[in-house]
Amino acid sequence: PQVVERCVAAAGYSVGEFAALVFAGALGFAEALYAVKVRAEAMQKASEAVPSGMLSVIGRREANYKFACLEARNHCESLGIENPVCTVSNYLFPDSRVIAGHLQALEFLQENARKYYFKRTKMLPVSGAFHTRLMEPAVEPLAEVLKSIEIQKPLLCVYSNVDGKKYMHSKHIQKLLVKQVVSPVLWEQTMHSVYERKQGTEFPYTYEVGPGNQLGAILKQCNLKAWKQYKHVNALEDEEAAET
Repeated sequence: PQVVERCVAAAGYSVGEFAALVFAGALGFAEALYAVKVRAEAMQKASEAVPSGMLSVIGRREANYKFACLEARNHCESLGIENPVCTVSNYLFPDSRVIAGHLQALEFLQENARKYYFKRTKMLPVSGAFHTRLMEPAVEPLAEVLKSIEIQKPLLCVYSNVDGKKYMHSKHIQKLLVKQVVSPVLWEQTMHSVYERKQGTEFPYTYEVGPGNQLGAILKQCNLKAWKQYKHVNALEDEEAAET
């Protein structure tokens, strides 16, 4: 309880942003859950419209992701695909990105990985190009549901995936949660914002709540000193222990 009372900031990755806003008192749990359901169904419908996906990339220092995506889009156009999409959709940590778009573009990048100085590429087990303009059909349904939900000013700082900055007020939250669906997740930039402090100032304790510790692994790559104060809390394990 004292950790919650002393908490100064929260952030959530992609859909986790809703959890961070519930934690900060900006959204009610039931309303947020309903918004997440509408968001998920609308994004699934959008992904079914176009064969698309997401490619995790670890690049060398020389890697030029924008150039690689441009050439992949040109390749798609040569195949007759109109307005192809291939862009960075997630900034994870230095030299690590997720690129999303048309499947043909992602296959092109995998085949030409060496040319673009990609050390490792891996297709993610997802059904669509999330956080790109291919998700535009999901914008309106989410915007409508968020208009019907009461959003409060957060009780503590919550950082947005869209720009890596703090949410200012309820309208700001409503606007950026919608924009997030078609915008890249600036997680690496968010980590820099969260942990920015004067030299010599101690880093806060950081807790990752939920299944897996991927965000902790990313934090270690972004800020080793901050990661030394990191702990993982598996809420499901705690519930199972309580039941037994």
